[in-house]
This record gives sequence, structure tokens and C-alpha cells, in this order.
Amino acid sequence: MNLRLQQLQHQTRRQFLRNAGQFSLGAIAMEALLGRSALAAAGAAPNPLAPRAPHFAPKVKRVIYLHMSGGPPHLDLFDYKPELVKRDGQFAPDEFVKGKKFAFTSGTPRLMGTPRTFSQHGKNGLWMSDAIPNFQSIADELCIIKSMNSDQFNHTPAELLLFTGSPRGGRPSMGSWVTYGLGSENENLPGFVVLISSGVQPSAGQSAWGTGFLPSVFQGVQCRSKGDPVLYVGDPAGMDRAMRRQTLDALRELNEIQSAELGHPETATRIAQYELAFRMQTSVPDVMDIAREPADVLEAYGAKPGEASFANNCLLGRRLLEKGVRFVQLFDWGWDFHGTNPREDIRDGLTAKMARTDKPVTALIRDLKQRGLLDDTLVVWGGEFGRTPFREGRTSGSDVLGRDHFPDAFSLFLAGGGVKHGISYGATDELGFGITENKVHVHDLQATILHLLGYDHTRLTFRFQGRDYRLTDVHGKVVDDILA
Repeated sequence: MNLRLQQLQHQTRRQFLRNAGQFSLGAIAMEALLGRSALAAAGAAPNPLAPRAPHFAPKVKRVIYLHMSGGPPHLDLFDYKPELVKRDGQFAPDEFVKGKKFAFTSGTPRLMGTPRTFSQHGKNGLWMSDAIPNFQSIADELCIIKSMNSDQFNHTPAELLLFTGSPRGGRPSMGSWVTYGLGSENENLPGFVVLISSGVQPSAGQSAWGTGFLPSVFQGVQCRSKGDPVLYVGDPAGMDRAMRRQTLDALRELNEIQSAELGHPETATRIAQYELAFRMQTSVPDVMDIAREPADVLEAYGAKPGEASFANNCLLGRRLLEKGVRFVQLFDWGWDFHGTNPREDIRDGLTAKMARTDKPVTALIRDLKQRGLLDDTLVVWGGEFGRTPFREGRTSGSDVLGRDHFPDAFSLFLAGGGVKHGISYGATDELGFGITENKVHVHDLQATILHLLGYDHTRLTFRFQGRDYRLTDVHGKVVDDILA
């Protein structure tokens, strides 16, 4: 199979004309004068993960994105609606539900005010519920956006839209775009690491950290807090480290010859991945060993060495950021609060879920601040959408209280470098059905994250199938009002 021929066959006419110079008489004469070996040496496959400068001075160097897969019930956490509480049990007004589609609710649902107790916290009096006592203690560090908005009301397309900019598969993830743009600060660790808790992958699966049409070297590397940190990285049985090194050297020489001849980007990826995997054999076990942490740090996070938990992953996230990983993405399953079982009840079920979550996230933010890392680290916490201001249709007659999917308005928070602290941004109407102030679409969030990393989201592009693609597609604007 001739990859160079295949590459030419799939080129557009514009690409062919643009690249035709390499086949000119001048190019042929140059190759004859310099010799193929010299050109091959000059064109040796570069390291695709080498650090690169952004478009402008960044506010942050790294991101840790904490994704609560399923959609946290924002009306029971951050967006307090006294009027909704007052009208609990009444039928939802027609103007809010007529003609709209919901995932599991039809007809005219009944409004549901929060059963949680809200109070104000921090210097600016941010409203927070009793479900998040630890978040209350760091109110002055948070930038809570209450006017988030998505186009999708089912989990998979909503997560794909949030992390890849499109509700359909095949696009690069946010972390892949960041690694493609910035490279990696630590040559012994991936630039993009993924950690999963609660035993289930997000609805979007590996597409949430995949590379789409970008070279696969920029894909997120999934690590584990229990067992081998990375699967299939260890040496095969019967092969010691020296023999492994000799094997990789031989493979590298063969791949560099192929790269010089065919110029296929995946060849450079293969070289980089083999070398990174070799270095990770010693670097990853060290950084993933949270038993090295002091007892007070483990206690603050609620982390237990050897277990698989969200708390362990938060501590691992800090250790990875500290070692130069650009983008760390934590996924936690179990936030689909429909009320189909007691775990999905927005009373005791939400209390139990938040008890495993807000303590380690609070510890993470405090730990980053204490170590001087929070000033140039962005922390993001949230889901792919929120929950309805009414009871979920299937469970409306049960004793368990649940809410349906709701993309029209939801909340998340940012913390760390480049954003204002202790503020609430945006607003929804008195019942929580629509945004009345400062709407923030998920594309706007993506544009803002890239801006904080020093990138103009309209210029961080990759040419594929004849046109330039970007994370924000053809949308998105930076939310300047929340920038510090």
C-alpha cells in the first residue's frame, strides 16, 4: 500500500495546486544537489508534542475540567428560585412548555420547587444550597455562570457538543485541540490525561477525549487510580528495559525512513507515541502514586491510596498539573437525577452524591492555591446540561423527586487564573425556564477557555477535507465580562 499515493488521491484540487511546488523542476534539482539522505535528515520527523507558543500571552497554562456526567440539578445547587418554591405542584405555564420536546416528559408537567435549603455565602452573597457545604466555604474563589445554554437535550450529543463543538462524532475534543495548540511541557508525560470515576464512561465515550481528524498523538491518555495506571504500557514478558530500548531504536529508524519518503502525519505520531510510552513506564507510576502524599492532604481530599474514586482522581489531577500536563479531564458518572430510584432523588440522593464530590473539589482548589498553581490554572466544574424546573414525567407520581434533562438554562462554575472570583454571572427567569441576562452558549465557554490559554479560537484551526475546522465550529464569542 502506497500511503503517499493514497494521500494524493484524497487531496482536493486546491490542496494539489498549493503543494505542487514540491514536484517542480527546481525541487527535483534541489533534491539531486543535496542528496536524498540529506533531505531525509533535514526532514526527520519532529516531535509533535514539543511545546509551542500561543497566539498571545495566556492567563493560564493548564486546565482541569471536572465533568459531572448526566447533568447536575442546578436548581437544587446554585440557581435559587423562591417563586418556583412558592408555586410548587402547580402546572407549568403553557408559554414555557407548549411545543417543546423533553427527553422523558410530555403533556403539561407540574412545577417543582427545590426541597433544598439555600443561603448566601462569600463577600458577594452567592446563593448555594445545603447540598454543597464545602463549595460554600470557597464561594469567594468561584465564578458561577447561571446562564449556560446548549442545543442538545440528550446526553451523548450534548457531551459531544460540549467537548468537540459538534453533536455528531468525528471532531477533535477540547483537550486534543489544546494539546495540538500548545504541545506538552513534560516530555515524560502526555499533554492530555483523562481520569474516570464511578465505574462508567461518559455517554459520549472515548469521543469526549478523542482526536477526530487531528493526528492521534493529541488524544487524551486514560489513566487509572487503581491497578496499572496505563494499560499496555509495560514491557512484554521476557523483554527487559535494554532490549525494549534497542527494539524502539530500530522501529524509530524504520519509521523515520518512512516519514521522509511518504510524509504521512501518523508516522510522526507513531514515533512520538512509542517514545512517550517508553518514558511513561517510569514517570507515570511515580506521579500516580498518591501514597506519597502527606496524611493531611489525603484527608483533605478524602482520598485513599489503592482505591478508584473521584477523590483520588482529584488528587491525581493536581499531581499531573504540577508535573506539566496541559489538560486534565475528570469524568464522574451518576448525575442523571430523573428520580427513577433513590440514588436519583434530589434530596438524599443528591446529598450523598455531592458528599463524594464537593469535598475533593474544594480540596483541589485550596491545594492549587496553597501551592501557587491556582493563579495560572483554570478549574471548570459542571455537566452537559441542567435539569427541568418541573418533575420528570415518568416519576411524577412517585415518592422520589427527580427532574428531566434541560438544555435551555443551567449552571457551572470556573475557578482559578484569568476569571473573576466570587461572582455570579447571568440570570434566569423567576421559574428557571429561560435565560434573561447574559446567555452563555457552550461554544462561548469553549472560546473563553481557549482565550485564557492564549488562543484566538477563530485562528486555532486544522485543515481537513478542504476546509479549516475549529473547536467552536463557526460560532462562539469570548465571555469578556467574567475575565479578570
